[in-house]
Amino acid sequence: MPTRPLGNTGIDLPILSFGASSLGAEFRSITMDEAMLSTRTALDLGMNFIDTSPYYGRGMSEIMLGLGLKGIDRSSYLLGTKLGRYSEEHFDFSAKRVEESTHISLQRLKTDYLDIMLLHDVEYTNLNQVWEETIPALIKLKEQGKIRAIGFSCYPLKTFNTVLDHVEDEIDCVLSYNRYTLQNTSFVTDIVPRLKAKGIGAMNAGPFSARLLTNAELPAWLKEPENVKQAARDAAKLCADNGVDIAQLALQFSCEYPDLATTVAGSANPKNIEKWAEWLDQPIDRELLDKVLAIFEPVKDIGHQEGRPENN
Repeated sequence: MPTRPLGNTGIDLPILSFGASSLGAEFRSITMDEAMLSTRTALDLGMNFIDTSPYYGRGMSEIMLGLGLKGIDRSSYLLGTKLGRYSEEHFDFSAKRVEESTHISLQRLKTDYLDIMLLHDVEYTNLNQVWEETIPALIKLKEQGKIRAIGFSCYPLKTFNTVLDHVEDEIDCVLSYNRYTLQNTSFVTDIVPRLKAKGIGAMNAGPFSARLLTNAELPAWLKEPENVKQAARDAAKLCADNGVDIAQLALQFSCEYPDLATTVAGSANPKNIEKWAEWLDQPIDRELLDKVLAIFEPVKDIGHQEGRPENN
């Protein structure tokens, strides 16, 4: 798996990383064997950065990962988790919780340090707290050697810019999701140039945009408007007519952008993980890509509101 540098951190990430949200049974029930085999398969295929959060499965993802990584040399993989979001309604970005959450994650993951720690979905909190309290607390843990790189994740572009206005000289990286896909590339047009100028690493997640860019049935909770969903159906049909799974094109597109250190995709199905690695070994169909992008052009960069209204 090719790698790219994560800003100025000195950390190189694989262009495709393993997202462990599925290990928390976020989408379906899974077995211990599925969790273990998925983790091992990802590592065997070079996806040696693993992204998780205490929010995923309300702790279950981190626990499963700790078990799945048992016996594997810690220096052979990179581990990132998050803090601040613990359920649909429970957010706590206090300095006290930063230390507690990091301690608990280290225990669950059975490690004494984390490569990356992110604030999870900061658009759901009072943003002042992020730079006044949360980031300073994280910096202390970084100085203690418990964390190598710190940053934050969110969805709204407004939130990215507001937080960066206050912390861009103090953080190492950020994570965006569903904003560098076949349908929405706003992260790299609106935010990445700012990050690059400061040497801040850019990570992308959600290449399939919550199943929008797959042949799977769209989930009822998908927030994108109907015209976006219809464009996705049209694009999926065009790909199928050309003998290509739209998910393949979506993954190849997201992973090839040079200024994104990595794209994170998750599954508790080892066969999916193997398929993704195979797709990345194949050349992207440029002619088909152009036709798909043309279908999405009328709905390009249309997203949805996430978090507090004032943060959007």
